[in-house]
Amino acid sequence: MNRKSALLFAAVGAAALPVTVFGSSHREAPFIATRPKTDGTDFYLFNSYETGRTGYVTLIANYQPFEFPQGGPNYYTMDPNALYEISIDNTGSGKEALTFQFRFQTVNSGLAVTAGTKSIPVPLVNIGPLASASGAPTSAAQNVAETYTITLVSGDRRTGTVGAVTDATSGATTFTKPVDNIGAKSIPNYAAYAANFIHTITIPGCSKPGRVFVGQRQDPFVVNLGETFDLVNIKYPVTQLAPANSNGRNLAPNSLAGFNVTAIELEVPAACLTAGSDPVIGGWTTASSRQAAVLNPKPQSPYSVASVGPVAAASATGAAVQGGAWSQVSRLGMPLVNELVIGLPDKDLWNTSVPSGDAQFADYVTNPSLPVLLQVLFGSAGVAAPNVYPRTDLEAAFLTGIKGLNQPLSVTPAEELRLNTSTPVTPFASQNDLGVLGGDNAGFPNGRRPIDDVVDITLRVAMGVLLTPFDGSASDPDPASDASRQLGYTDGAEPNPANYLPAFPYLNTPVAGSPTSAND
Repeated sequence: MNRKSALLFAAVGAAALPVTVFGSSHREAPFIATRPKTDGTDFYLFNSYETGRTGYVTLIANYQPFEFPQGGPNYYTMDPNALYEISIDNTGSGKEALTFQFRFQTVNSGLAVTAGTKSIPVPLVNIGPLASASGAPTSAAQNVAETYTITLVSGDRRTGTVGAVTDATSGATTFTKPVDNIGAKSIPNYAAYAANFIHTITIPGCSKPGRVFVGQRQDPFVVNLGETFDLVNIKYPVTQLAPANSNGRNLAPNSLAGFNVTAIELEVPAACLTAGSDPVIGGWTTASSRQAAVLNPKPQSPYSVASVGPVAAASATGAAVQGGAWSQVSRLGMPLVNELVIGLPDKDLWNTSVPSGDAQFADYVTNPSLPVLLQVLFGSAGVAAPNVYPRTDLEAAFLTGIKGLNQPLSVTPAEELRLNTSTPVTPFASQNDLGVLGGDNAGFPNGRRPIDDVVDITLRVAMGVLLTPFDGSASDPDPASDASRQLGYTDGAEPNPANYLPAFPYLNTPVAGSPTSAND
């Protein structure tokens, strides 16, 4: 392997060696890897940049990693026994002030065909097209449907004031979710079909309406996993990876290309998320399951062959019965924290914790292991861990927000994705995928947009790019690591703007399970 090439790809690869990771919060901890329906893969929080949506904030929580497009006949429904939440801290306290709670229900219609003299339930999600050529949904052939409710809790998410989010047109409290992208014969125009499931919503206490969409999308995260996990087995000319060349990183495959996720998306007026005169908010997403589950040794059919009809999938006659208090199993705010910062013994504990309790994890931020590992593995190639402790630069990036950029007026150190809602948006066509490091203050770590290359940004921050100056002067925090701190660390996989949308829901149409043209 070319050692010079390896040094620029070292950061992701070295991080992958000692921990069990698979992308940004894709299977990031031992326990959650066994529960993909409640595995939060990525969280996004940004000022809406769709034309005409100035003053709105978009929140996206992606769940269920590695949705294989051909994953039928049981596609990727959400867990009806889980509670999915997006929380907002608008006081800098590390505690939620607002929480949007999502609950899902899967309903089986019990469609059947006559076989001989008997009516026999079919084994498929659909038995005909689910939409017209123009994308208009049709339900007669749909055997499995999902709906969801949204509750806004003000204050503590378990004891606060509760209000229902409703459809702004009908007043309904139940929302519909599109079927996954089975293929063109089932859904001829999936983009147009899915657009029917963008709902305008009325939010308690908010004078302007918002929007919601929940459904399958292409996984927006970009990372080179295969070659990196093979002991950084990457062979690219080092001249193409010059640190100054911010647009020359598209040299490696995106390992998540071809996979989908399920996105929970909200667009909310910024004024309904902030408090007082402070424009900065922090956000994160969590998923919780019931504490108790009992497997049914003899599950009964929810309907008999003789009596076919609709039934909720989450019923006592199913394979398991769940109950008890909610127990948090997944947590995600800033990307890559549980992958690259939290040590293996505490990964499951992190997923059950809340931001206000993050003092227990402080050593992982102030004395990070990742830079040391990189120096051990690639020190001979010029990689040096900054000899600066505690790492106050990482405290700002991960725990408090950066002063003058996205730090609240009053702040308790807590890991949250922080956004300054007063930052002017950068139009989609002009966005720099290196965010603030690329001179684009509307990008990560000031919130996170889909295009932001958080792998490269996080690696460079971890290796000390925020520890300035680099001039060897008395104010230089660590002259010995100057050269290393300025390297263009990258995994070689760069986001492609063509893979994102310039308007809500921003994430691209999911990859179809069958070829794009229908074969009769």
